[in-house]
Amino acid sequence: MTESLSTILSDKSVDQSLENEPVLTLEKVHYHVSSDEEVLSIIKGCDLSVQLGEKLAIVGRSGSGKSTLLALMAGLELPSSGEIRLLGQALSQLNEDERAKVRAMAVGFVFQNFQLMPSMTALENVLMPLELFQMPNAEQEARKALQRVGLSNRLTHRPSELSGGEQQRVAIARAFVTGPKILFADEPTGNLDEATAGEIQTLLFQLNDELKTTLILVTHDNRLAQQCDRALSLQNGQLRG
Repeated sequence: MTESLSTILSDKSVDQSLENEPVLTLEKVHYHVSSDEEVLSIIKGCDLSVQLGEKLAIVGRSGSGKSTLLALMAGLELPSSGEIRLLGQALSQLNEDERAKVRAMAVGFVFQNFQLMPSMTALENVLMPLELFQMPNAEQEARKALQRVGLSNRLTHRPSELSGGEQQRVAIARAFVTGPKILFADEPTGNLDEATAGEIQTLLFQLNDELKTTLILVTHDNRLAQQCDRALSLQNGQLRG
């Protein structure tokens, strides 16, 4: 690579390079897991193109491979065959550290089970990605992010002292605090009661629109999917419109 990832993934560079290009593409992506007895095909020849700023939902039943597909899109796993390009980068051509740097600099995550550090306060959890890259005014930005999600009075509370909805708000603040170009959400309301899920759904889409982030979420909730620009169904390992 002739340019550093930091240069390639700078705000200006990403915006210019992806102005007329997809932010994410999948080309004939397959993923299988082998055991002594059989080869289990989970993803079977998926093709996909996502534009910058688009909100895309991928729906499917539990066990259909949605989370696996999301992990492939984010470079957490590599496909058995086919190619994935994320933010202009062919993930198969990057080593593990380079893929991690792409995620850290330009990708946010929201998970069903929140994935907060239990020993850290809400503020410390949101600070973590900012301090990782020694970003300026880190604590000020983390406080602003928590204020934006309605938790300015819970900064010093640890996850065990927060409700499920509050924990997801912390996770959303952490996901958006670095200004990601693309946000992956894996069943973001799956562990919440109906009323709280509605609040989190509203917050997620509101912040996404404000920051002009590309949103890709996987869900079994058709009501959540209907809030997106486009919804695809994952059936038998294949994406269907």
